[in-house]
Amino acid sequence: MHAPRTPANLRLMGFDVDGVLTDGSLYFTPNGDEIKVFSSLDGHGLKMLQNAGIEVVIISGRSSRALELRAANLGVAELHMGVEDKRACLDTLLAQRGLAREQAGYMGDDVVDLPILRACGFAATPADGHGFVRRHVDYVARHNGGRGAVREVCDHILASQGRLQAMLAAYLT
Repeated sequence: MHAPRTPANLRLMGFDVDGVLTDGSLYFTPNGDEIKVFSSLDGHGLKMLQNAGIEVVIISGRSSRALELRAANLGVAELHMGVEDKRACLDTLLAQRGLAREQAGYMGDDVVDLPILRACGFAATPADGHGFVRRHVDYVARHNGGRGAVREVCDHILASQGRLQAMLAAYLT
């Protein structure tokens, strides 16, 4: 366990898919199409990050048409599927933008995510993330993957940057 780092300086936030943006269940139709279930709460959190000027990227080890559609629906231009080395993918994205690793965060749920989680300036996992992962991140959400964990982390990031209250207040007018 390390001392938790703050997301106050994040400019880019990456997310895993299975177990983070979804509950990790894999559904297949009889003809082999994959079905994924996403939370609308999580989706709005991603939109709020984007509206605050934080770039949202999705880096997943798996590929699916459902994910392509969801990313497009959310306006996430940086969708990387079928990625074996997520840390190398992040490094490429950061180099293209002239950002340091400390300006990036990632949310993952399993041990395969540890290399990228440990390389970021801020790392998070859902409440039901693997126990070993929970011991090596800065923030463990109270919610499970696909059930509001992403929204919770988005709110945490925005609060750390002093932006959340103003963004929420705008909905009261």
